[in-house]
Amino acid sequence: MTTNDAVTTLLDARRLQGLLTNRSGRVIAQYSFLNSDGNSYLTHLADIGGESPRRLTRGDQSIGPATIDESGTIYFAAKRIGEDGKDAQSPSLWALPETGEARKLADHDGGYSRLDVKGQTLVAQPPVHTWAADEDEHQEYSRERRESKVSGILHSGFPIRRWDHDLGPGRETLAIADLNAVTAEFDEAPAADDAQGGTGVTFRYLSLPPGRLVDWAVDDEARFVLVQVEKPIPGQLEASEIWQIDVHKHGAPRLLIEAAVDHAYSIDAISPDGTRALLTREQFWTSTTNLSAALTVLDLDTESLSPVWPDADHWFDPVWADDSTIVATADDHGRGSVFIGDVTDEQPRRLVGGPGQKYAFAGLQVQGLRVVATASAIDVAPLPIAIDLVSGQISELANPASVIDGTGTLAEVAAEGDDGTAVRAWLALPDGEGPFPLVVFAHGGPWGSWNAWTYRWNPGPFTAAGYAVLLPDPAISTGYGQAMIDRGQQELGGAPFTDILALTDAAIERPDIDAQRTALAGGSYGGYMANWVAGHTSQRFACIVTHASLWNTTSMGRTTDNASWDVAMRTQSSTYSPHLFADRIEVPMLVIHGDKDYRVPIGQGQELWYDLLTRSKTPLDADGLTQHRFLYFPDEGHWITGRGNAEVWYRTVLAFLDKHVLDIDAQRARTLG
Repeated sequence: MTTNDAVTTLLDARRLQGLLTNRSGRVIAQYSFLNSDGNSYLTHLADIGGESPRRLTRGDQSIGPATIDESGTIYFAAKRIGEDGKDAQSPSLWALPETGEARKLADHDGGYSRLDVKGQTLVAQPPVHTWAADEDEHQEYSRERRESKVSGILHSGFPIRRWDHDLGPGRETLAIADLNAVTAEFDEAPAADDAQGGTGVTFRYLSLPPGRLVDWAVDDEARFVLVQVEKPIPGQLEASEIWQIDVHKHGAPRLLIEAAVDHAYSIDAISPDGTRALLTREQFWTSTTNLSAALTVLDLDTESLSPVWPDADHWFDPVWADDSTIVATADDHGRGSVFIGDVTDEQPRRLVGGPGQKYAFAGLQVQGLRVVATASAIDVAPLPIAIDLVSGQISELANPASVIDGTGTLAEVAAEGDDGTAVRAWLALPDGEGPFPLVVFAHGGPWGSWNAWTYRWNPGPFTAAGYAVLLPDPAISTGYGQAMIDRGQQELGGAPFTDILALTDAAIERPDIDAQRTALAGGSYGGYMANWVAGHTSQRFACIVTHASLWNTTSMGRTTDNASWDVAMRTQSSTYSPHLFADRIEVPMLVIHGDKDYRVPIGQGQELWYDLLTRSKTPLDADGLTQHRFLYFPDEGHWITGRGNAEVWYRTVLAFLDKHVLDIDAQRARTLG
């Protein structure tokens, strides 16, 4: 497969985005594919309970949030063509029964952020006007703002934006609707010729406690909702509280977990009987403490907290299998595992995964004696699977996504860190005997692992171009126990850096790797590491690619949407900020940044670019011009998601590597202008 073929195959592939299930056995896939023009992606739904996927939704607009009830009816948000022949301004709420056509239930200016259904109760999370007490007022006030062409947003807290979008001008709330009339209509007369008609629903807003709604979960009988809200307290801009709110009564919300300066609880799942909730306690990263996560169970009657699986050294993503059994996924030594155990066990048993296999698992959902999930690997695109909870047997479900046949082989590399800790990496190799040029990918996070498929930093196009790709899991990588996190948390440019170099040394000792032709690349925290490597390795690597990267960790902490960064880095920044070492950079760097990146703001890329042009030692080219390059995306965020922009990203990165690693001149992508 050629480089062009590999990039096109990757970016044109149908992608599995997630699964919807009910306990009755229906499985719905959310998947994306290119539109008819081939320039953007659409997300739709398919039933994958049979031998082959059966597409359920159509149209030239994506399906938004969706949920499914026990009868098999799917509730989803989507834009559709209005009576005037134009696309609706905001997504409407629709219901699609297992047989029959979709019917519109409601319109809401601003659409819906999330949906869930329990019994005959639909819970929606919509953005609403700050002044609005009900849907009528929201629609009126939103129309007034829109027609007045007001764009200003008045904030009273932090953050004011998140990831790639502005927060506000209103607030996120929870809205409740009774579905009895809707389901009765479906039972009586599903009208196949009237997809626009049908019974609507009326939402009422729950009274939420003060703060920004972050997460929520509703119990199986829709009696109550647990909500997580964030608000500032002395010493913490984003302190978190857990509240319980009655769905059908009008009593005051009940505070279960108070806000704290040094830790927070997040909601995982409510037990089927509604008596307990699984929460994750996150210890904050500061200059004196390291990020850690521990699974706990909250008794909703006594408000007591108890540890779950206290002897297990993993960060879990759990669900309840029944009122006492928990099933959970976790990163696991460059792979993933699914664990199962009683809520009172000291530690669970591994049901599937771990050493000896290569899958990582995500999105567990229980269906009787099995769980449905997605599985993927470095070289296997996500696919839907079912896991038997007794035997652990894995069976593949009908897959609406593309199966991507990659090139080359996958190997592992092992090394020792400076402190003697065993570290490892995946090594993706091209077809043939080599020796191959090597590009090292530093992962983001910094809490993360190279253990699953990615469409962004996929090694496939690089191996197709003849490069070996090293995917190291250094200090701070997840899946290796808390000790691995602790090794690097207080020295971002310390153990993680030396671990990557140790794994690179081990890789280039192989006869199929060309030790003289190497490069390093990374995004987000991986971009931080790329910048750090650039200032600390002289000409060891022929060039560096840095995407959405942290450059000045002090200014980063004061402009990012992540309030924890400034507190965590106040001590480290004087030692481990890459910008302090700009005058040591000797090799060409490709800087990539999106203007809508609010996690690592564009100012980081701008500071880096200025310092490269004014302080670095990188020689000028034969024409007296810089060898550095800045690939800027005005309309992208932290990651490059547009089809055309993603292709330009891959082709520009590969051309930069070819120029400086292989000494091959490659023209810039014509679409760059």
